Amino acid sequence: MSQVAVSRSLAALADRLRAVVGEDGVVASPHLRAVYECDGYTLERSVPDLVVLPRSPEAAAAAVARITEAGFPLVPRGAGTGLAGGCLAEAGAVVVALSRMRRVEVLDPESRQALVQAGVVNRALSRAAEPAGLAYAPDPSSQEVCTLGGNIANNSGGPHTLKEGVTSHHVLAVELVTPDGMRRWLGSRIPARGGPDLAGLAVGSEGTFGIVTRAWVRLVAPPPAARTLLAHFGSVAEASRAVTDIIASGIVPAAVEMMDALIQDALTRAFGLSFPPGTEAVLLVEVDGLEAGLDAEAERAAACCRRAGARSVRWSADETERQQLWIARKRAFGAIGRLSRNYCTQDGVVPRTRLPEILEFIQEVGRRSGLRIANVFHAGDGNLHPVLLYEEDRQGEMDRVLEASAAILERCLDLGGSLTGEHGIGVEKLALMDRAFTPETLEVMNTVRGVFDPRRLANPGKAVPAGGGCSDPPGALRALGRVRPGRKAAM
Repeated sequence: MSQVAVSRSLAALADRLRAVVGEDGVVASPHLRAVYECDGYTLERSVPDLVVLPRSPEAAAAAVARITEAGFPLVPRGAGTGLAGGCLAEAGAVVVALSRMRRVEVLDPESRQALVQAGVVNRALSRAAEPAGLAYAPDPSSQEVCTLGGNIANNSGGPHTLKEGVTSHHVLAVELVTPDGMRRWLGSRIPARGGPDLAGLAVGSEGTFGIVTRAWVRLVAPPPAARTLLAHFGSVAEASRAVTDIIASGIVPAAVEMMDALIQDALTRAFGLSFPPGTEAVLLVEVDGLEAGLDAEAERAAACCRRAGARSVRWSADETERQQLWIARKRAFGAIGRLSRNYCTQDGVVPRTRLPEILEFIQEVGRRSGLRIANVFHAGDGNLHPVLLYEEDRQGEMDRVLEASAAILERCLDLGGSLTGEHGIGVEKLALMDRAFTPETLEVMNTVRGVFDPRRLANPGKAVPAGGGCSDPPGALRALGRVRPGRKAAM
């Protein structure tokens, strides 16, 4: 189809969509569409040809039907806080942005469940449930802005999911709009109802089955008491050893977070926080539960840190200080802007006993590539977030970032880990999927995808490589296959 014909088709589609979502529900002008060119993963940008913003699940389904009837692929989008390029629009795709669908339709305290639309902000659900003494457990660092639809797409986690679990543990059922425009419920409000876990299948599918418009989710009662420990170490290896010792001692912490010296520098510059001289790693450890016995458990965690070589260990004096510690941790990524104009955040996983090895490897990659790499991550479950600092206008620096990222992710696989813990595959890690999975497993993934989306119109070029990884066009970190020696190109 010629460019002129495509433009005419898009114009006709825009008119049909306005009939469904209203005049202000279609974004067609180039300068407004540019707002949707990227997500939090900014190594790649792509301006969509059209954006539609439905206000209800019914409108979303009608919009999807019109988009696919016209032969255009669709890309779901939440708040755009994703970090793997999952909501980037391939050429000719229409973005379906769900940010206006933000109703908590049902809040059922007796069942500890809620029915929410996809555009509900993560933290907003906990605020809505707070009067009933409940909360939504998964807590990504972006929880003040990220939406539940995006969390479901990527199976998002957060610091406290070491104990509470990731998004899949808290989703009971989802309403999925498949590319034919049909609305289907997968899962049930009744746990263990029987049959395959279809809701679990949809969680983490990254929009490749269709668009999740609503979900029934679990709510939990926050723990009655908590203690938060801050331990300073002279080396990352010592801090890593403390993490292993804490878990091995039988303690199940609510969270165990680690921040290295470069992250400390960013937090100092951004928020005026101070750390003892010579601190190369900081552990933030939280234990929670009943007040009785909690101090003893906290002291056991502190003892593990001291045995591992902690230079100092202190507890938050009160709830205000505890909240301040967590605010600093959750704002760490934003603080990195004080160190560099650009950065790329990775999301590999290793068994926590291999943390010293992978962190030493990351330091070596930084030295070899000439890049500064900061580390702030969920140490309790081995979910790494190495942050590669760079300046995009420096010649050759982007290639070094891509090469270093590939090396780190491949090393995670070598150590028995995975490519992602919570950010998803998106376009970022597509070239490494055949390194992480066998051809047979990838074939099964594609077969399942085809059940929901036979024409591959839902979020094409994301999450699962078509044809074993060799038929998807090269994108940003899909270029990993091109820049890594001995790897076949994902073309």
